[in-house]
Amino acid sequence: AICELTEHIVGSNCYIAVARSGGIETIANEYSDRCTPACISLASKNRTIGNAAKSQIITNFKNTVHGFKKFHGRAVDDQFVQGEKSKLPYNLHKLDNGSTGIKVRYLNEDKVFTIEQMTAMLLTKLKETSEHALKKPVVDCVISVPSFFTDVERRSLMDATQIAGLNCLRLINDTTAVALAYGIYKQDLPNPEEKPRNVVFVDIGHSSYQVSIASFNKGKLKVLATAFDPYLGGRNFDELLVEYFCGDFKNRFKLNVKDNPRALLRLYQECEKLKKLMSANSSDLPLNIECFMNDIDVHGKMNRVQFEEMCAQLLMRVEAPLKSVMEQSKLSRDEIYAIEVVGGATRIPAIKERISKFFGKDISTTLNADEAVARGCALQCAILSPAFKVREFSITDAVPFPITLRWKSQTDESVGECEVYSKNHAAPFSKVITFHKKEPFDLEAFYSSPNELPYPDSRIGRFTIQNVVPQPDGDSSKVKVKVRVNMHGIFSVSSASLIEKQKGEAEDVQMETEPTVQNEGRPEEQNKMQVDQEGQGDQPTEEEKMNNSGNKDGDKQDQVASSSKANTKVKSVDLPIWANTTRQLDQDVLNNFVDYEKKMIIQDKLEKERNDAKNAVEEYVYEVRDKLCGIYERYVTEDESNRLTIMLEDTEIWLYEEGEDQEKEIYQDKLSELKKFGEPIEERYREHEGRPRAFDELGKKIQLFMKAVDMYKQKDERYQHLSAEEMSVVEKSVCEALGWMNTKMNAQSKLTVAQDPAVKVAEIIQKIQELEDVCHPVFNRPKPKTEEPVEEGDKNNGAHNGPAAQQGADSKGNQQMKPPSGEMEVD
Repeated sequence: AICELTEHIVGSNCYIAVARSGGIETIANEYSDRCTPACISLASKNRTIGNAAKSQIITNFKNTVHGFKKFHGRAVDDQFVQGEKSKLPYNLHKLDNGSTGIKVRYLNEDKVFTIEQMTAMLLTKLKETSEHALKKPVVDCVISVPSFFTDVERRSLMDATQIAGLNCLRLINDTTAVALAYGIYKQDLPNPEEKPRNVVFVDIGHSSYQVSIASFNKGKLKVLATAFDPYLGGRNFDELLVEYFCGDFKNRFKLNVKDNPRALLRLYQECEKLKKLMSANSSDLPLNIECFMNDIDVHGKMNRVQFEEMCAQLLMRVEAPLKSVMEQSKLSRDEIYAIEVVGGATRIPAIKERISKFFGKDISTTLNADEAVARGCALQCAILSPAFKVREFSITDAVPFPITLRWKSQTDESVGECEVYSKNHAAPFSKVITFHKKEPFDLEAFYSSPNELPYPDSRIGRFTIQNVVPQPDGDSSKVKVKVRVNMHGIFSVSSASLIEKQKGEAEDVQMETEPTVQNEGRPEEQNKMQVDQEGQGDQPTEEEKMNNSGNKDGDKQDQVASSSKANTKVKSVDLPIWANTTRQLDQDVLNNFVDYEKKMIIQDKLEKERNDAKNAVEEYVYEVRDKLCGIYERYVTEDESNRLTIMLEDTEIWLYEEGEDQEKEIYQDKLSELKKFGEPIEERYREHEGRPRAFDELGKKIQLFMKAVDMYKQKDERYQHLSAEEMSVVEKSVCEALGWMNTKMNAQSKLTVAQDPAVKVAEIIQKIQELEDVCHPVFNRPKPKTEEPVEEGDKNNGAHNGPAAQQGADSKGNQQMKPPSGEMEVD
C-alpha cells in the first residue's frame, strides 16, 4: 500500500510515521522505542542496525558507523569531510571517483561502503520495522532532508532509497514537513482571498539549524523563505562539554582522553546526558564515570550558568538565520503570527530565550519536538496516495539557492547564461527555454551564489542537447528545452525538441504566442533565449499534479508551434539529451549495490536464524534444569534425572567452548537430542495435570446421556418421538464409554507419576467426541409437528396454546427438546 513508510533521518536518530485510517501514528521498533538510532555496526557474521548497533559503539567502535548522513555527495578531500575525519572512530576511504567511502571489517574482510550503501542499510532497517508493525509489505515512502541539501546530496539520497528497495515519492524539506504538520489541522486559517497567516518554523537538531517562514490560507501552504546554519546543532554543545572535561580530567587525573577513542566515546555519551539534565535543572549537576581509563573513576560537575557562558559563541549564531529569513520574506515582526520550534536542541533554555527575544513574543511548542517532521512526512505521503482521502491542501516549497544556466555551442566560443530559478522561487516548477541554434550545444547548470552554498562545488551538471541541425534554408533552428526543479528539489533538463519548418500545405495547428527573435541567422544573436514559465507559484499545474502522483521527470512534450504562413508547416522533433550530473552513481554501479544489499539482507537473516537456534538450545538447558528441581521432580526417576542433568551440563559447557560458533543445523540436532530425553518427562507432567479434567468431562457426558436414556424408558414425553433402535444404539455407546473410562482409570491408578501414562488426554478427548457423535444427532432431532385445535380468537391473534407453546418453538415452528432439569444442555 502507498504511504506506509516515512522516515525523518536526523543526525543521530530516525522516526517512522504512518498514515492510517485513525490518523497519523509514530510506530515503535522491536525495543518499543519510537526513536531508532542512525547507527550501523558490522561484524564477522552480520550487520546490526539501530538500537542494537548503538550498544556496540564502545565495544566495536572501529566498525560501528554513525553520523554519516552529512557525507552524502561529498568528496573525501572536501574541507568539511576532512574536519569531521578527526572526530570519527571509524575510517574514511577515498573512492575511485573521489567520493567519501567508509572502511570497515565485515565478514572477516576489509570492505569499503559508499555513503549511499550505508544509508540504504539504515533504510532497510526502517523498512523492516515498518513491515513488522503494519503486517504488510512496504515500498513507497516520503523522506525528509535538510532544506540546505544541494542537488548532489539529494540525488545521493535518492540513490540510497533505490538500493534499499524503496520508492521515494518525495524528498521533503524538514521545515516544510513541520509546516504541513502544523497547518493541515488548523480550522481557523484565513480564506484564500484574505491576508495569509505567517508562521516561523525553527528546527535545531543534532547537527544543523534551519528556519523557514510559511504563509497559510485555507487549503494552502507556501514557503516564503528559508535560512540555515548547517554547522550549528546539539552536537556542537556536546563538543564544548567534552573539550571542557577533557581538560579537567587531564589536570586532575592526568588522563589524556583524546588518545583513547573508547573513553572519548563514553565521555560524549555522558556529556549529552548532562546537557539534557541542565536544560531542566539550574543547580550543579554531577558527571561520574566508573573505570573511565586505566581503571580510574572520574567525576566532575557543571551548572547551567557555567554552560551558557561556555557556549556564548555558539548562542550568538542563533540570531543570524532568523534575521536572514525575515529579510528574505520582507515581513515585519508584527506580521508574524507565531514561532514554532522543534528539534532536540531547542530544549536548551538559552536558545529558546534568544529566539523569543529576537521576535519580541513568546515561542510556541505545540508540535512534538522530535516527531513533528516524521508526522509531516506521513501527511505528505497520505496526500500523494490514492488510497487515502485527505482534505485539499497544496504545498508550495521554495528553491533554497538560485540556479543559473550557462549554454555554449560545441564549435564556437560564444557563451551565454541566465538565472532560471531565483532564491525562494516556487517549487516544484518547470520552465521552457527557447534557443536558436544550428548545432548541438551544452547546458551547464550551477548554483549562482557559491558563498551561500554549504557545499564546495556549485556545479549541478552538464546537459548536452544533441542532433541539433540548421533549417533547410540555413537559418538557425528553434530549440525548446524544458528545465525543471521537481518535488524532490532536484534540477533536471527534462526534454528538448527542435521545431522544424517544412514546405507544404497549411495546417490548422494552434500556435504558441511567443515574441519573435529578430536576426536569427546572425551568429551574435544565436545565443538569445526565451523563458516560458509553466505553472503558478501557488497553484500546481496539471503537470505537477501528475508528478505528485508519483510520476518522475518525464514531462509531456510542448504543443507543436506552427508557422502562420500558408505555405509552411512545422513539426516537433524530440532531441536526445546526454546528462552528466555531479557525483551521480552509474546505473550499473547502482544495480550492483542493489544486488549486494539483498545478499547482506539474506546473510543477516541466516545469522539471525543461527543465533535463534543457539539461543533455543541455551534456553532449553536452563529451563529443564530449573524444572527438574521443581515441577518435574515427581515425574522423573532418579536414573533419568541423573542422566539428563549430566547431558544438560555437558551441553552448557559445549555451548561456551566448541559450540560457541556452529552452524544452525548443529544447534538444531543438539536440541533434538536433548528433547528426546526431556520431552517424555514434560509429557508426563502435562498428562498428569490435564487427565483429571478430561476424565471429569467424559464422566459428565456419560451421566447426561445415561439420564436421558432413563427418562426415555420412563416414557418422558420429550423423548417419545425417538425410536427404540436409536435409543438402543445410544445406550450401547454410553455403556461402552463408561466401561472404557473405568478400565483406563484402573490401569492408570496402578502406575506412578514417574511412569508413562496408560491413557493420554488426547485419547480421552477423542472418546468424548466419539460419544457426542453418536448421541447428539439422536437427542437433537426435533419432535414432529402436530396439529392442535385452535380457538377462533387464537386464529386472529396468531397464538398457539397447548404443550407445543409451553415447550417453545424455534423460528420454523419446530419443537425444541429440553434436557432434564438442572443438567447440561445438549447441543
